[in-house]
Formats: sequence, structure tokens, C-alpha cells
Amino acid sequence: MEYQVSARKFRPGTFEELIGQPHVVQTLRNAILRQQVAHAYLFSGMRGVGKTTAARILAKALNCEKGPTPEPCGQCEACLEITRGNSVDVIEIDGASNTGVDDVRELRENVKFSPFRGTYRIYIIDEVHMLSNSAFNALLKTLEEPPAHAVFIFATTEVHKIPPTITSRCQHFNFRRIPRREIIARLQEVVTHVGVMINERSLGAMAKASEGSMRDALSLLDQAVAFGGQSIAEHDVDEMLGAVPDELVGRIVQTVVTQDPAAAVTLVGEVVDHGYDLRAYCGAVVERMRHLMIAAVVPGFEQAQGLMDLPDEDVKHLLTEAKSFSVEQVQETFHLFAQAEDRLRSTAHPRFIFEVAAVRAARLRQSGAQVLPQAETGRRPSPPVQKPPTANAPRAARPAAEAKPAPQPGPASPGSPPAIREEDWQRVVDSVIQNSPNIGTFLEMGTLVKIEGNQVIVGFPKTAAVACSRIQKEETRALIAKACQTVTGASIHLRVVELTGEPGDGLTIRQVRNKRREEDDEALLAQARANPMVKHAMELFGGEVVKASRPSETKEA
Repeated sequence: MEYQVSARKFRPGTFEELIGQPHVVQTLRNAILRQQVAHAYLFSGMRGVGKTTAARILAKALNCEKGPTPEPCGQCEACLEITRGNSVDVIEIDGASNTGVDDVRELRENVKFSPFRGTYRIYIIDEVHMLSNSAFNALLKTLEEPPAHAVFIFATTEVHKIPPTITSRCQHFNFRRIPRREIIARLQEVVTHVGVMINERSLGAMAKASEGSMRDALSLLDQAVAFGGQSIAEHDVDEMLGAVPDELVGRIVQTVVTQDPAAAVTLVGEVVDHGYDLRAYCGAVVERMRHLMIAAVVPGFEQAQGLMDLPDEDVKHLLTEAKSFSVEQVQETFHLFAQAEDRLRSTAHPRFIFEVAAVRAARLRQSGAQVLPQAETGRRPSPPVQKPPTANAPRAARPAAEAKPAPQPGPASPGSPPAIREEDWQRVVDSVIQNSPNIGTFLEMGTLVKIEGNQVIVGFPKTAAVACSRIQKEETRALIAKACQTVTGASIHLRVVELTGEPGDGLTIRQVRNKRREEDDEALLAQARANPMVKHAMELFGGEVVKASRPSETKEA
């Protein structure tokens, strides 16, 4: 017998076999039962999700000898002809090859003829968006007043290219991506039928690579059988797909748990040496951290299973692994690798970018960013008594509620100088950013509200909730206080508050630093232009001073 690919051999022949599109199946079945079949349907969606298959099943349902019926027999001559693709009453047209107005005019002439065998004459036009504008215009009148025996079914992957005058004359069904678990279940049925030995995790890898397309998943299964024979090992599937083994993804997560940056860097080198794509690896790590976040916040296995769309064994493993993290740590690790994945798209040094992200993730606790246990972080602070804003505070930076109040020394008495000045605070911020970049990144998102006595008040808008949560940790505030003691010799208490007002009304610490840097650069440029030697050189050689920079300061040993 001639070999048939699995996508054709196991193509659904009834509505019950069509997976992943229950909204389409229910509507079409009810329309047939109630004799409310429309004269034109538009099926849109990504490749391989069942658009053409649904069109053929609908054609069988309408022209079956027992029909119209929502359950075509599949055995009568009409059903068999539609399955084989040689039915005279079901005309399949490739929109990509028949794009001109002459093709549509020919269709308009033929649509007048009554069906030869069945009840309806059905026209299935695949990739209908490829038709020209003149062809669409020629089709309008026929779609608006078609013969009673004619049914048009249009299929497209790019519905936005179809004129509204066409879509408004059709019943539009949007075919969704098929859930990964349904693809795995279907692949399991196929391998059982053909007698292939393969584990569920490998089927899951194929389902993931198919990105919701059942046809792509079956094509990958055929490729795996050709690669590994009747018994397919997990590493064979990984090698065929070019995917990063799940074991390597788990190891990078373990370096975060154990806070081992040396192991993280070594692992990145191993990934590179084996020739894996770092972008694919980083994407896999981001997905793993997303699953761990779900596992950390959902109450149980069933809910986690529905949200992760993974095999049961993997869900159980993730639920166990998530106990090593707090929700905040998972979020921060996710942010680090998601940011790295974005930068990997344009960098010429992907290894360096990924190494930095891996080291930062493995040093979240060592850098003073220890995440408190979940029971502690879950407490809601009670708001303090509101004080009227002082003249020094920005209008939008009025504290609405202190994120974590604690009894601390009050502000200095009237007339006494503040413990530190605003210039000193900027030096403290610079030190934190240089020595603890994880903390500095979050600190820069805040706004300096005011300095009173030995107390520095920093506010965060609601949009920076993660940064606010991070800075309010006692360990983080202690680290900032230590930096202040080192830089200025003064002791401070850092108070974190929530800001009211519109986001962006007050300058953040990052914006203040950037503004200060710009002012310094402008002052230096003006100083350089005023230098007599520079003026003399410009007179001799012409030109203009457009940039000036200071030589690097030599640090004393």
C-alpha cells in the first residue's frame, strides 16, 4: 500500500473526531439539526488547526445519503467521494493558485448548476485571502444572493486581508490553537495505533514544538519515527527537534536554589559547547520559571495542571520544586531571564548576556536581596497617620500608606541640620548601584520624597509594586543604611511609602541621576570650549567641540 503521512491517514472524518474546536463543532451540529445552514462560512485560524478538515466534514454532513445529518456515515458513496477528494458536488479551490477575476467568473457560472448526487453544491476555497480585489468584487453578488443549493466555505490563515464586504456576508468561525494536552492525547492514540514506543514527555516536546498545530505535531511524529524507528528515545526527540534537554533547564534552576553562580557560569559554557541555541535555552528557562510561579501560587495539582498544560509527571515535579522558592524570588528570576531573552535578539555576544543573567539570578540572596518567607511577605501593613506634605516634597510624592512601618527615631529637632544632604543621598545611590546592582535597579524606580533628620523617605507608585516590596525588606534597608555609613559616615533610617497621584508626576531616582549626569556633561563641555588651548586649536584647525569627558580617575591601592 502507498505510504500516507499521519496528518492525512489520521485526519478526522466526523465532528466527534475534530479536537480543539468545540465552539465550531457545536454551532455546526446545531445548525444542521435545526436546518439553519448558512450559505457562506469563513473559517480562520493558524495553520493545522482543522479549518479544511472541518469544511470537508461539513460537506459530508450536508451531502451524506442519510443527511443532512450532524453524524455522516462515512460509508455511502457521497461520503467516500468527499474523503477521496473526487466528489463532483464538492469543489475544492486553492485560492493561492486561482487568484484572478476570470477564475471567480467561471465559479459564478458553474454555481448555477444543481448538485449531481447530493443535496448541496459546496465550494471550499482554501487560502481565500490570496484572491485579488477584483476577484473578491466579482464574488460579492453571488455571496449575497446564492442559489439555494450552494454553500461556500472559505478558509484562511490571514483573515485581516479579507475585505469586510466579504466577511459581513459569511458566518465567521475563529479556529483556536489546539491545547497542548489535547495534542498529546491525540499523538498517544496515533502511536498506539501504529505500534510505536515513545514516552509522554517526548510527545509533550513535539506538542510544544507544534505551537498548537495538530498537523505540525503529526508531521514531527512521522519525522521521529523515521529518525528513531519503532522505539523512540527521549534524547532522540530532543536531538531531532534541536531542543534543549529538560535536564539542562532544571540544572540552571538548581543554581538559583543553591545560590551557586560558579555552577551557573559553568553550565552556560556546557550549553554553548554542546551547540544549543542560547535563545532557545533562555526561552525554556523563562517558561520553567513561569511554571514555577504558577506552582507557587495555585492551591493544588488540578488547578496547576490546567494552567500549565503539561504531562502529569512534570506538574507534580514542578509543584515539589516550587517549594524551594518564594513567589517574589520566582518573579525576580523570571524578570532577569525574560530581560536577557529580549536582549539576546539583538546582541552580538549572546553568551555574555546569558552569563550575566545566570550569575545575577544565582546571587539574588547573596547580594542582600534575601526574599522573606511567604508567610511574612503576605502581611498587609497598616497605614500610618497621614501628615501634610512639606514644601520640600514633590506635589505627586505624598505618602498614602507606609509599606512597612517600624518604630524608628523621629526627625531631628527644628533648626538642627539633616543627617545627610540630598547630594550625599545621590552618592549613596551611586554606591548601591555599583556594589549591589540588583538592589540598585529597584531603588532607582522610587522617588526621593524628602530627607528629615536621620530619616530618608522614598516613595514608589503602585505600578512599581515589586520594587517597593523588594526595597522594604529589612535586609535591603540594612544594606542601604550600611552603604550610607560607608559613603557619608552618617547613619540613616530608610522609610518606604506608597505614592498617590498620577504616575510620572515626580522624578524617580533614576531620572534625577540622569538629569544630574546631563548637567555635569553640559558643564564639562562648556568648560572645555572655554579652555584657551582648545580655543587656539579650534582657530588653527577649525571644527567644534561636541563632546568632552574626564579621564578615568586612578584609584589608590
